[in-house]
Amino acid sequence: MTAAPFAVRRSDLGTRLLPILVLAVAGWAVRSPIAAAHPLVAGLLFLWIASDSRLLSLIARAPRRRPAPRQIVAGLALAVFAVLVAAPTVVREALLRLPVLAGAMAIVLVVHLGWGAWVAWGRLRTSAEARWVAALSELLPPQLVRLAAAELRLLHLGLFRWGAAPDVPDGCQGFAYHRHLTPMAVTLLALQAIEVAIHHLLLAQWSAFAAYVLFVLSDVGLIYMIALIKSFRLCPVLLTPEGVRVRAGLLIDRFVPYGAIASIETSFDSALVKDKATLNAGLLAWPNLVLRLDAPLPGRRPRTAIAFRLDDPEPFVRALRWRLGTNPV
Repeated sequence: MTAAPFAVRRSDLGTRLLPILVLAVAGWAVRSPIAAAHPLVAGLLFLWIASDSRLLSLIARAPRRRPAPRQIVAGLALAVFAVLVAAPTVVREALLRLPVLAGAMAIVLVVHLGWGAWVAWGRLRTSAEARWVAALSELLPPQLVRLAAAELRLLHLGLFRWGAAPDVPDGCQGFAYHRHLTPMAVTLLALQAIEVAIHHLLLAQWSAFAAYVLFVLSDVGLIYMIALIKSFRLCPVLLTPEGVRVRAGLLIDRFVPYGAIASIETSFDSALVKDKATLNAGLLAWPNLVLRLDAPLPGRRPRTAIAFRLDDPEPFVRALRWRLGTNPV
C-alpha cells in the first residue's frame, strides 16, 4: 500500500479546515478599530472573504469538475449566515442598510432553504435508515450534521438501550468478547468518577463557574464511557456470509473478506502481536486469535494480520475454518 490515500485525506482535511481558519481571522479583523471606523468597507470585505474561501474550498475538493449549482448556493448561504452572525452590530447594520445587498443576501438564504427543504423532503420519503441525517445535510453543513448525529447516538447508547440485544444481523454469527473487558472497564469508570468528583470539589474552591463547566464535561465523558462499555456487548465479532467483521465496541470495526484470509492462528508469539503490520483489537487483554491476511487491509497503515480476543474462541475457529473450507483461498 502506498501513501497516496493518506495524502489525499490529508489534503481534503486541509481544504475543509483552511476556510474555517480564514473565516476566523476575518472575523477577528472585522472587530478591529479600523473596521469600526469603516464598517461598510469592513463588512463588504468580510462578506467577500467568506464567500470566496467557501467557493475556493469547493473547487479544491474536486479540481477536475465544476461545483454543482446546489453546492454553490449552499456555500454562498453559509458565507452570508456566517457574516450576519459573526460580524459586529455596527458592521452588520452597515451591510443591511444597502437595500440591494440586503435583498441579494435574503434571496441567497431563501433559495438555499427552499431548495434544501425540497430535496430534504425527498430524502425523508426514502426508506434509508439515515434519512434524517441525509435530509438535514441538505439544509446544514453535512460535517456538522454527521458530528451531531454521532454525538446523539453516543448519548442515546449511554443513557438508554439497557438490556438491548447484541447487533447480530440475519445470516450472521456473533461471538462475544465482553466478559473479560466489562469488569476492567467498569473499574476504570469507577476510578474516573472518583477522580472527577475530587477535581470538582477542589476546583469549586477556586471558581464556581469552572467547576460547573468541569461538571458538565465530566458528566458527558462518563456517559461516553458507559456507551463504550455497553458497546462491547452490543457489537460482537461477526461471521457474515461474505467475511469476518472484527469489532471492539465503538473503537474498531474492520471487515475482512474470506478470500483475504490466509490462515487463522491460535498459537503465536508476542512479536507478531507487537508488529506494526498487526492490528491489535484485543483491548485490555492479550489476544487469543490472529487472522493472517493474503493482502494488506486498506487504510493508513498496511495491516497484514488482525489479533483479537474472544471469550470462547473454539466455536469461532470451527465456524471460520468450515467457512474457509467452503470458500477456499
